[in-house]
Amino acid sequence: MRASALLDRFQHPAQVLATAFGAVVLAGTALLASPLATTTGQPADWLTALFTATSAVCVTGLIVVDTASYWSGFGEVVIIMLVQVGGLGIMTLASLFTVFISGRLGFRARLFAQAESKLLSVADLRRLTRNVAVFSLVSEVITAAILTPRFMLEYGESFGRALYLGVFHSISAFNNAGFALWPDSLIRFASDPWICVTITLAVVLGGLGFPVVFELLRSWRRPSRWSLLTRLTLTVTAVLVTSGTILLTATEWTNPGTFGPLDDGSKIMAGVFAAVMPGSGGFNTVDVAQMYPSSWLVTDLLMFIGGGSAGTAGGIKVTTAGLLVFIVWTEVRGERQVNIGRRRLAESTQRQVVALVVMSATLISLATYTLLVLSPHSLDQVLFEVISAYGTSGLSTGITAEATMAGTLLLTLLMFVGRIGPLTVGSALALKDRPRHYELPEERITVG
Repeated sequence: MRASALLDRFQHPAQVLATAFGAVVLAGTALLASPLATTTGQPADWLTALFTATSAVCVTGLIVVDTASYWSGFGEVVIIMLVQVGGLGIMTLASLFTVFISGRLGFRARLFAQAESKLLSVADLRRLTRNVAVFSLVSEVITAAILTPRFMLEYGESFGRALYLGVFHSISAFNNAGFALWPDSLIRFASDPWICVTITLAVVLGGLGFPVVFELLRSWRRPSRWSLLTRLTLTVTAVLVTSGTILLTATEWTNPGTFGPLDDGSKIMAGVFAAVMPGSGGFNTVDVAQMYPSSWLVTDLLMFIGGGSAGTAGGIKVTTAGLLVFIVWTEVRGERQVNIGRRRLAESTQRQVVALVVMSATLISLATYTLLVLSPHSLDQVLFEVISAYGTSGLSTGITAEATMAGTLLLTLLMFVGRIGPLTVGSALALKDRPRHYELPEERITVG
């Protein structure tokens, strides 16, 4: 069957998106299952390879084996390349290759790329995809250039090793993947602002979303001209990071297993780091397993919300959370239309917000129940792990590696669904739109 004929069988861009992500996951699984990918020279079992490949492509960072000690240099390169592909998006990369090879981008290909990048218009996609690639590369190069000398001068690494560590962690940070080449993630650097601040800024930059970043670069001096997307993303992100920092720092300040041994300045820095990473960053500078359950709950909420739209972060997105607040506030006030600033929110967008939140909460609830049945761990631990997988955060209380085969497969599915989005999965299953050509009589029922 010709490629064009195969493409025509998919009537919706979301179908191609889901298929493309699945194909890359399978390719990554095959590469990681190779004897070249492990330090022992023995092939990794298929479940470990599948889970790791899915975690990399879905830029999650959850692991069932230690990355540095289990995977060889070849395996690590495969993982970080899968992270890069997953971060930019399969369809965005496909569009870039089409542009560079043929110099021309068809309308159908632009629709597929739009489904991945969540753009509101396809008119400038050719220019935008180039900008995305350049911006990502420049950001990762700058991050690596900052990290490399620190690893070399402060921690005694050779230039080659320091460069490798810098490049690996710059890609992992910008793409919000959370893969680290140390067993304790970044705990050993908890008091090093050079490392922690650089990683934090890279995670925030990648997680804000490309449309927001590009608009800020164009109009950073004119906030009055910012779009609703940019204003909402920045506002909600600032509220989440500030409130998360205050709550986590206050709760963990004297915890001997986390913030307790740190000096005051390092505690504040660790608080900011711990508030930013649940948005999908996935790194940690304190032992998450030693956090209080109340801190887990705060982290759960931050992971569920995630980061910005059309970026490398996961979760339901900060824009969704912000819009939901306005929808509820409008209903409480008894108004008919949801108004934000000088703009009215479309009814279709309102339905998408409610559907996304309900679908996400339902999926997390069902997965949590199933994993509780399959494992001996407590509810707060299991809920943390499930939200981390679905929100592609990558933080863990340490129980992922202890999951059964069924539990590991469940977490793998959650990472996949969380990356491409429940609404995308739902639309991918539909062969075509089914418009209703009539309306039924209206009836009001009691709510609440």
